[in-house]
Amino acid sequence: MAVWAPVGQTPTVHADPGRSKTNFYGTLNLETGTEIVREASTMNADTTAQYLNQILTTIPDRPILLFWDHAPYHAGKPIRDLLAANPRLEIMPFPVGAPDLNPQEHVWKATRRAVSHNHRMRRLPDLADRFKSHLTDHTFDSSFLDRYGYSAICPMFK
Repeated sequence: MAVWAPVGQTPTVHADPGRSKTNFYGTLNLETGTEIVREASTMNADTTAQYLNQILTTIPDRPILLFWDHAPYHAGKPIRDLLAANPRLEIMPFPVGAPDLNPQEHVWKATRRAVSHNHRMRRLPDLADRFKSHLTDHTFDSSFLDRYGYSAICPMFK
């Protein structure tokens, strides 16, 4: 990442030597451009099932087609049980090794650029709050539905 610095001075990056980390689940609503977001200390089948419940609660009265990558925490008994109990939620996997097809990857990139590139936050919780706020306070345009013909075959997306 390019950075600004006075001529002749090498920029210094101060890094926290600890091992703190946080994770985010994020889903882009391709119709509205809004994000459904959940912060999680770990990513596994249980937290993924909790996140899927959050999606179902956020969108209570409509069928949901969720495009998903092949993350290892997207599989397991808690997820199979949740999908069996909620037939209005259908999962369609993206092809392996095709992150450029996934609109959520573009959201992550734009959010990292806006929040963490060329910005300095001393505490991870503050950075995580800022990251989550950016995701929930902005809309993200995506041409995914038009590019791949879903508007033509799915009248709900017209």
